Amino acid sequence: MRTVLRRLAGLAVFLLLWEAVSRSGVVKAGVLPPPSAVIVRFFALFGDAEFQRGVAATLLAWLITLVLASVIAVPLGLLLGSIRPLRLVTGPLIEFLRPLPTVALIPLATLVLGSGAQTKIALATFASVWPILFNTVYAISEIDRHVLDTARAFRTPRSRLVYAVVLPSIAPFVLTGIRLSAAIGLIVLVSTEFLTGTSVGVGQFVYHWGSGSLRMDIVLAGTIFTGLAGYLVNTALLGAQRRWLGWAATGGAV
Repeated sequence: MRTVLRRLAGLAVFLLLWEAVSRSGVVKAGVLPPPSAVIVRFFALFGDAEFQRGVAATLLAWLITLVLASVIAVPLGLLLGSIRPLRLVTGPLIEFLRPLPTVALIPLATLVLGSGAQTKIALATFASVWPILFNTVYAISEIDRHVLDTARAFRTPRSRLVYAVVLPSIAPFVLTGIRLSAAIGLIVLVSTEFLTGTSVGVGQFVYHWGSGSLRMDIVLAGTIFTGLAGYLVNTALLGAQRRWLGWAATGGAV
């Protein structure tokens, strides 16, 4: 409770300073509108049909991104974590691809895939795969070998070994990777929508009002919505992790 009050106090101080700076005239109101105006605009956005369409498009793409990233990264992580020669062979390629800045790939992806939703989903999936992949590979190395040896001694079928031992052991690490990927995926989606200015979404909505009408109150309101959505999803995943996987020590390699 005390921690929550401290966070709320810090937020209140930040908003008061922002309000004071905006009202003082040090910064033009058109460039930095006061938080009181931004918050009013934030709630008004939910009655805007265009914003609703943008939110629906971004959230749907976000969900698809997380599903695709998980479907790709978890099986691949299981293979790389279990087969050391394969991990050594693919290591240089993975280390080459992982640091590539996703935003820099937007022009190439647009030329290859076009400017529709497939482009932002592909880029967001590419960026979201890595935390899940590396957490899965790391989790395989952390499995208690005595547990595996005991299961094998009882001649446990391989399918049951994976289902009953491996997956429960790596689940906390995988979910940690998904939480990290959720934030990365949202950032890439909104950035791609903003930079291309064509794909329907929150980023395109912000780009339209920021570049065309210079409505910074709408831009900041859209930014607040994006941050709040990311925070709520992260909190929900963390709550699920603590509730369903509280028996295990959570961690990650990223």
